[in-house]
Amino acid sequence: MSTAQVSVGIIILSLSMGFLFYYFLNDLTREKKKGSMEEVLGQLMNFVIYMWIGKIILNLSVFLKDPLSIVAYPSNSSAFYVAVLASGITISLKFKRQKIDSTPFFQALLSILLMASFVYEFIQIVWNNNTYSIRYMGLLALLIIMIVVLRDRIATDRLNVIMIVGWMLGTLGLAFSMPFTMVFGYTISPWFLSLMFITSLTMLMIKKWRTVL
Repeated sequence: MSTAQVSVGIIILSLSMGFLFYYFLNDLTREKKKGSMEEVLGQLMNFVIYMWIGKIILNLSVFLKDPLSIVAYPSNSSAFYVAVLASGITISLKFKRQKIDSTPFFQALLSILLMASFVYEFIQIVWNNNTYSIRYMGLLALLIIMIVVLRDRIATDRLNVIMIVGWMLGTLGLAFSMPFTMVFGYTISPWFLSLMFITSLTMLMIKKWRTVL
């Protein structure tokens, strides 16, 4: 089994644990949980497609000469950034067209991705002896504990905001205090985390402003 196949297998296992965590933790009806999980799965599939598009754009000259050779090119952080940006636009458009209810969607997305990230980093530490991930795994563990403890004590939309801001600030702090920070095996630069943080805060402020009006 190749290294790429092992990496894909680890990601699939991690996401599976994330979906299980959300399913058994959430108190919504089975139909609503299923709907949220299907929407998250659909967005994750879009993310993979956007990663491939990003890889093609970043290696356009190679793709034009030999389209099949692009398969051999590994996706890098730049392709990851393209996928995050494209996914953000796609989700925002769905919100605007009211095709997604933002509160339950983000509740599912955050629960799934945080647990999946924790499992992924745990496997990296145990299997690959990558102790560099311990700090990030600690941050993820703290956020997961907060989800479990606070989910019945505060409103879901407020908990979503706490999780988003907590993850971004925590990861940004790690990015500035460590040589590099990785998410699912991709190096994330401080400038990109800062951009995500500013964009997220702006969107949250706009949403709150519209609610007040």
